[in-house]
Amino acid sequence: MKIKKSFGAALVLLAGLALAGAVAAQDKAKAKADAPESANGGYSEEGADTCLGCHEADHTSREGAIFLSRHARPDDARTPFGKGQLQCEACHGPGDAHVNAEDDERGKIIAFNPPASRPAGQLNAPCLVCHGNKARIAWQGSTHDVNQVSCATCHSLHSANDPVLAAATQADVCAKCHKKQMAEIRKPWSHPILAGKVVCSDCHNVHGSNVDKLLVKPTVNQVCYSCHAEKRGPFLWEHQPVAEDCANCHSPHGSTNPALLKKSPPLLCQQCHAAAGHPAIARTGAALPGGTGGGQGFLLAGGCVNCHSRVHGSNHPAGAKLMR
Repeated sequence: MKIKKSFGAALVLLAGLALAGAVAAQDKAKAKADAPESANGGYSEEGADTCLGCHEADHTSREGAIFLSRHARPDDARTPFGKGQLQCEACHGPGDAHVNAEDDERGKIIAFNPPASRPAGQLNAPCLVCHGNKARIAWQGSTHDVNQVSCATCHSLHSANDPVLAAATQADVCAKCHKKQMAEIRKPWSHPILAGKVVCSDCHNVHGSNVDKLLVKPTVNQVCYSCHAEKRGPFLWEHQPVAEDCANCHSPHGSTNPALLKKSPPLLCQQCHAAAGHPAIARTGAALPGGTGGGQGFLLAGGCVNCHSRVHGSNHPAGAKLMR
Protein backbone atom coordinates (compact mmCIF):
# COMPACT_ATOMS: atom_id res chain seq x y z
CA MET A 1 0.00 0.00 0.00
CA LYS A 2 2.82 2.39 0.89
CA ILE A 3 4.57 1.53 -2.38
CA LYS A 4 1.47 2.42 -4.39
CA LYS A 5 1.11 5.77 -2.55
CA SER A 6 4.80 6.65 -3.15
CA PHE A 7 4.52 5.77 -6.85
CA GLY A 8 1.40 7.91 -7.22
CA ALA A 9 3.08 10.84 -5.49
CA ALA A 10 6.05 10.58 -7.85
CA LEU A 11 3.76 10.67 -10.86
CA VAL A 12 2.04 13.77 -9.52
CA LEU A 13 5.42 15.43 -8.90
CA LEU A 14 6.68 14.65 -12.41
CA ALA A 15 3.47 15.93 -13.98
CA GLY A 16 3.79 19.12 -11.98
CA LEU A 17 7.37 19.66 -13.08
CA ALA A 18 6.45 19.04 -16.72
CA LEU A 19 3.59 21.52 -16.51
CA ALA A 20 5.80 24.12 -14.85
CA GLY A 21 8.42 23.65 -17.56
CA ALA A 22 5.88 24.06 -20.32
CA VAL A 23 4.49 27.21 -18.73
CA ALA A 24 7.99 28.64 -18.34
CA ALA A 25 8.80 27.91 -22.02
CA GLN A 26 5.57 29.59 -23.10
CA ASP A 27 6.32 32.62 -20.93
CA LYS A 28 9.82 32.86 -22.37
CA ALA A 29 8.58 32.61 -25.96
CA LYS A 30 5.86 35.22 -25.27
CA ALA A 31 8.35 37.59 -23.66
CA LYS A 32 10.67 37.23 -26.62
CA ALA A 33 7.83 37.88 -29.05
CA ASP A 34 6.59 40.90 -27.10
CA ALA A 35 10.07 42.40 -26.65
CA PRO A 36 10.61 45.61 -28.63
CA GLU A 37 13.02 45.50 -31.55
CA SER A 38 16.57 46.45 -30.65
CA ALA A 39 17.62 49.96 -31.52
CA ASN A 40 19.71 50.37 -34.68
CA GLY A 41 18.76 46.87 -35.83
CA GLY A 42 20.66 45.29 -32.97
CA TYR A 43 23.96 47.04 -33.73
CA SER A 44 25.91 48.43 -30.80
CA GLU A 45 26.19 52.18 -30.32
CA GLU A 46 29.66 51.68 -28.86
CA GLY A 47 30.94 49.63 -31.77
CA ALA A 48 34.07 47.61 -31.11
CA ASP A 49 34.19 48.75 -27.46
CA THR A 50 31.19 46.53 -26.77
CA CYS A 51 32.87 43.51 -28.38
CA LEU A 52 36.11 44.05 -26.51
CA GLY A 53 34.30 43.70 -23.22
CA CYS A 54 34.47 39.93 -23.82
CA HIS A 55 37.01 39.55 -26.60
CA GLU A 56 40.66 40.32 -25.87
CA ALA A 57 41.98 43.61 -27.22
CA ASP A 58 45.64 42.62 -27.03
CA HIS A 59 47.29 42.88 -30.45
CA THR A 60 48.75 39.42 -30.03
CA SER A 61 45.32 37.83 -29.70
CA ARG A 62 43.23 36.66 -32.65
CA GLU A 63 40.59 39.32 -32.06
CA GLY A 64 42.93 42.18 -31.16
CA ALA A 65 45.15 41.67 -34.20
CA ILE A 66 42.41 43.25 -36.33
CA PHE A 67 43.71 46.65 -35.21
CA LEU A 68 46.98 45.99 -37.05
CA SER A 69 45.24 45.04 -40.30
CA ARG A 70 43.99 47.07 -43.26
CA HIS A 71 40.43 46.55 -42.10
CA ALA A 72 40.96 48.76 -39.04
CA ARG A 73 42.20 51.98 -40.63
CA PRO A 74 40.18 54.86 -39.16
CA ASP A 75 41.52 57.23 -41.84
CA ASP A 76 39.99 55.17 -44.64
CA ALA A 77 36.20 55.46 -44.83
CA ARG A 78 36.04 52.28 -46.96
CA THR A 79 37.20 50.08 -44.10
CA PRO A 80 34.97 48.67 -41.33
CA PHE A 81 36.67 50.97 -38.84
CA GLY A 82 36.40 54.08 -41.01
CA LYS A 83 34.24 57.02 -40.01
CA GLY A 84 30.58 56.07 -39.74
CA GLN A 85 31.21 52.35 -40.29
CA LEU A 86 30.06 49.46 -38.09
CA GLN A 87 33.52 48.25 -37.03
CA CYS A 88 33.46 44.58 -35.90
CA GLU A 89 29.76 44.29 -36.68
CA ALA A 90 30.31 45.27 -40.31
CA CYS A 91 31.53 41.72 -40.95
CA HIS A 92 30.24 39.77 -37.96
CA GLY A 93 26.67 41.06 -37.87
CA PRO A 94 24.74 42.83 -35.11
CA GLY A 95 26.12 42.15 -31.66
CA ASP A 96 22.67 42.07 -30.11
CA ALA A 97 21.85 38.84 -31.96
CA HIS A 98 25.11 37.36 -30.71
CA VAL A 99 24.63 38.30 -27.06
CA ASN A 100 20.98 37.26 -26.79
CA ALA A 101 21.33 33.98 -28.64
CA GLU A 102 21.15 30.60 -26.99
CA ASP A 103 24.53 29.13 -26.08
CA ASP A 104 24.34 26.45 -28.77
CA GLU A 105 23.38 29.00 -31.44
CA ARG A 106 25.74 31.82 -30.56
CA GLY A 107 28.64 30.62 -32.68
CA LYS A 108 26.41 30.16 -35.74
CA ILE A 109 25.30 33.79 -35.83
CA ILE A 110 28.65 35.49 -36.02
CA ALA A 111 30.41 34.85 -39.33
CA PHE A 112 33.69 32.90 -39.32
CA ASN A 113 33.13 31.51 -35.81
CA PRO A 114 33.89 28.78 -36.61
CA PRO A 115 34.12 28.74 -40.44
CA ALA A 116 33.35 25.03 -40.70
CA SER A 117 29.91 25.54 -39.16
CA ARG A 118 28.61 27.70 -42.01
CA PRO A 119 28.41 27.27 -45.81
CA ALA A 120 31.11 29.10 -47.77
CA GLY A 121 28.51 31.26 -49.49
CA GLN A 122 27.33 32.67 -46.17
CA LEU A 123 30.87 33.20 -44.95
CA ASN A 124 31.83 35.07 -48.11
CA ALA A 125 28.75 37.29 -48.22
CA PRO A 126 30.10 39.97 -45.83
CA CYS A 127 33.39 40.10 -47.76
CA LEU A 128 31.69 40.49 -51.14
CA VAL A 129 29.77 43.51 -49.93
CA CYS A 130 33.02 45.48 -50.27
CA HIS A 131 35.17 43.15 -52.35
CA GLY A 132 32.69 42.11 -55.03
CA ASN A 133 34.06 44.21 -57.86
CA LYS A 134 37.07 44.56 -60.15
CA ALA A 135 39.39 41.56 -59.69
CA ARG A 136 36.75 39.61 -57.75
CA ILE A 137 33.79 40.24 -60.02
CA ALA A 138 34.13 36.74 -61.50
CA TRP A 139 34.12 34.99 -58.10
CA GLN A 140 30.53 33.77 -58.42
CA GLY A 141 30.62 30.41 -60.20
CA SER A 142 34.43 30.24 -60.26
CA THR A 143 36.34 27.05 -59.49
CA HIS A 144 37.03 28.09 -55.91
CA ASP A 145 33.44 29.20 -55.35
CA VAL A 146 32.01 25.94 -56.70
CA ASN A 147 34.37 23.98 -54.45
CA GLN A 148 33.11 25.82 -51.37
CA VAL A 149 36.31 27.73 -50.67
CA SER A 150 35.68 30.62 -48.29
CA CYS A 151 37.68 33.84 -48.13
CA ALA A 152 38.87 32.85 -44.67
CA THR A 153 40.28 29.60 -46.07
CA CYS A 154 43.08 31.57 -47.74
CA HIS A 155 43.05 34.97 -46.05
CA SER A 156 44.01 35.78 -42.46
CA LEU A 157 41.53 38.60 -41.95
CA HIS A 158 42.70 39.57 -38.45
CA SER A 159 46.37 39.72 -39.41
CA ALA A 160 48.69 42.64 -39.98
CA ASN A 161 50.42 40.70 -42.74
CA ASP A 162 48.17 38.33 -44.65
CA PRO A 163 50.40 35.39 -45.74
CA VAL A 164 48.55 34.90 -49.02
CA LEU A 165 49.38 38.47 -50.04
CA ALA A 166 53.12 38.13 -49.42
CA ALA A 167 55.38 36.77 -52.17
CA ALA A 168 57.43 34.72 -49.72
CA THR A 169 54.44 32.87 -48.23
CA GLN A 170 51.70 32.84 -50.88
CA ALA A 171 52.72 29.47 -52.31
CA ASP A 172 52.51 27.89 -48.85
CA VAL A 173 48.87 28.98 -48.59
CA CYS A 174 48.01 27.65 -52.06
CA ALA A 175 49.84 24.40 -51.29
CA LYS A 176 47.27 23.51 -48.63
CA CYS A 177 45.04 22.35 -51.49
CA HIS A 178 47.31 22.21 -54.54
CA LYS A 179 49.70 19.46 -53.45
CA LYS A 180 50.67 18.38 -56.96
CA GLN A 181 51.78 21.87 -58.00
CA MET A 182 53.76 22.33 -54.80
CA ALA A 183 55.62 19.09 -55.53
CA GLU A 184 56.38 20.26 -59.08
CA ILE A 185 57.88 23.61 -58.05
CA ARG A 186 60.40 21.66 -55.95
CA LYS A 187 61.77 19.84 -58.98
CA PRO A 188 65.29 20.69 -60.24
CA TRP A 189 63.98 23.18 -62.82
CA SER A 190 61.06 25.43 -61.96
CA HIS A 191 59.94 29.02 -61.85
CA PRO A 192 61.50 30.84 -58.85
CA ILE A 193 58.33 30.54 -56.78
CA LEU A 194 60.08 29.27 -53.65
CA ALA A 195 62.44 32.23 -53.88
CA GLY A 196 59.48 34.62 -53.88
CA LYS A 197 60.33 36.08 -57.30
CA VAL A 198 57.22 34.62 -58.91
CA VAL A 199 53.90 34.05 -57.14
CA CYS A 200 50.86 32.00 -58.06
CA SER A 201 48.75 35.11 -58.61
CA ASP A 202 51.15 36.32 -61.33
CA CYS A 203 49.64 33.69 -63.61
CA HIS A 204 46.33 32.77 -61.94
CA ASN A 205 43.40 34.97 -60.96
CA VAL A 206 42.38 33.06 -57.86
CA HIS A 207 39.20 35.12 -57.41
CA GLY A 208 37.75 33.97 -60.71
CA SER A 209 38.42 33.95 -64.43
CA ASN A 210 36.61 32.94 -67.60
CA VAL A 211 39.76 31.14 -68.75
CA ASP A 212 40.80 27.56 -68.03
CA LYS A 213 43.04 27.16 -64.96
CA LEU A 214 41.93 30.65 -63.78
CA LEU A 215 44.62 32.27 -65.92
CA VAL A 216 45.01 36.04 -65.74
CA LYS A 217 45.06 36.35 -69.54
CA PRO A 218 42.96 34.73 -72.30
CA THR A 219 45.61 32.18 -73.36
CA VAL A 220 48.56 30.32 -71.87
CA ASN A 221 50.93 32.00 -74.33
CA GLN A 222 49.83 35.49 -73.38
CA VAL A 223 50.55 34.70 -69.74
CA CYS A 224 54.02 33.40 -70.63
CA TYR A 225 54.77 36.40 -72.86
CA SER A 226 54.28 38.69 -69.85
CA CYS A 227 57.79 37.65 -68.82
CA HIS A 228 59.16 35.93 -71.93
CA ALA A 229 58.44 38.67 -74.47
CA GLU A 230 61.30 37.55 -76.73
CA LYS A 231 59.33 34.39 -77.55
CA ARG A 232 56.26 36.30 -78.71
CA GLY A 233 57.11 36.88 -82.37
CA PRO A 234 55.77 37.25 -84.97
CA PHE A 235 58.53 35.30 -86.70
CA LEU A 236 59.28 34.86 -90.36
CA TRP A 237 59.64 31.13 -89.66
CA GLU A 238 57.35 29.93 -86.92
CA HIS A 239 57.42 26.70 -84.96
CA GLN A 240 53.77 25.68 -84.98
CA PRO A 241 53.47 24.14 -81.47
CA VAL A 242 55.12 27.24 -80.00
CA ALA A 243 52.51 29.55 -81.47
CA GLU A 244 49.76 27.19 -80.36
CA ASP A 245 50.54 26.61 -76.68
CA CYS A 246 53.75 26.88 -74.68
CA ALA A 247 52.51 24.00 -72.53
CA ASN A 248 52.90 21.65 -75.50
CA CYS A 249 56.58 21.43 -74.63
CA HIS A 250 56.95 23.05 -71.21
CA SER A 251 55.66 22.06 -67.78
CA PRO A 252 54.94 25.44 -66.18
CA HIS A 253 55.27 24.52 -62.51
CA GLY A 254 58.42 22.45 -62.69
CA SER A 255 60.28 19.66 -64.46
CA THR A 256 63.20 17.29 -64.14
CA ASN A 257 64.44 18.57 -67.53
CA PRO A 258 66.20 21.88 -68.25
CA ALA A 259 64.03 24.78 -69.46
CA LEU A 260 60.98 23.13 -67.87
CA LEU A 261 60.72 20.75 -70.82
CA LYS A 262 58.29 17.86 -70.45
CA LYS A 263 60.88 15.46 -71.91
CA SER A 264 64.50 15.67 -72.99
CA PRO A 265 64.88 17.31 -76.46
CA PRO A 266 65.26 14.20 -78.64
CA LEU A 267 62.29 12.42 -77.09
CA LEU A 268 60.19 15.59 -76.97
CA CYS A 269 60.88 16.55 -80.58
CA GLN A 270 60.33 13.03 -81.90
CA GLN A 271 56.74 13.11 -80.66
CA CYS A 272 56.01 15.22 -83.76
CA HIS A 273 59.07 14.85 -85.99
CA ALA A 274 59.60 11.40 -87.51
CA ALA A 275 63.04 10.17 -88.56
CA ALA A 276 62.08 9.97 -92.23
CA GLY A 277 63.87 12.58 -94.30
CA HIS A 278 66.25 13.45 -91.49
CA PRO A 279 70.01 12.71 -91.59
CA ALA A 280 69.69 10.84 -88.32
CA ILE A 281 67.42 8.07 -87.11
CA ALA A 282 65.08 8.19 -84.13
CA ARG A 283 66.78 8.43 -80.77
CA THR A 284 66.55 4.94 -79.31
CA GLY A 285 68.82 2.69 -77.32
CA ALA A 286 70.03 1.11 -80.57
CA ALA A 287 70.99 4.51 -81.96
CA LEU A 288 73.22 5.46 -79.05
CA PRO A 289 77.01 5.07 -79.35
CA GLY A 290 77.80 1.39 -78.88
CA GLY A 291 74.25 0.38 -79.78
CA THR A 292 73.38 -2.00 -82.59
CA GLY A 293 72.25 0.91 -84.74
CA GLY A 294 75.53 2.74 -84.41
CA GLY A 295 76.06 6.26 -83.09
CA GLN A 296 74.39 8.96 -85.17
CA GLY A 297 76.51 12.08 -85.38
CA PHE A 298 73.59 14.48 -85.28
CA LEU A 299 72.26 13.04 -82.03
CA LEU A 300 75.42 12.14 -80.14
CA ALA A 301 75.07 15.14 -77.85
CA GLY A 302 71.45 14.25 -77.17
CA GLY A 303 69.75 17.47 -78.25
CA CYS A 304 68.00 18.59 -81.43
CA VAL A 305 68.53 22.19 -80.34
CA ASN A 306 72.27 21.78 -80.89
CA CYS A 307 71.45 22.49 -84.53
CA HIS A 308 67.91 23.85 -84.43
CA SER A 309 68.79 26.56 -81.93
CA ARG A 310 65.94 28.93 -82.85
CA VAL A 311 63.28 26.46 -81.80
CA HIS A 312 60.80 29.20 -80.85
CA GLY A 313 61.03 30.86 -84.26
CA SER A 314 63.46 32.58 -86.61
CA ASN A 315 63.57 35.80 -88.63
CA HIS A 316 66.69 34.82 -90.57
CA PRO A 317 66.17 34.48 -94.37
CA ALA A 318 67.84 31.06 -94.20
CA GLY A 319 66.09 30.01 -91.01
CA ALA A 320 63.39 27.76 -92.42
CA LYS A 321 64.79 24.87 -90.39
CA LEU A 322 65.00 27.12 -87.31
CA MET A 323 68.78 26.75 -87.38
CA ARG A 324 69.54 30.50 -87.46
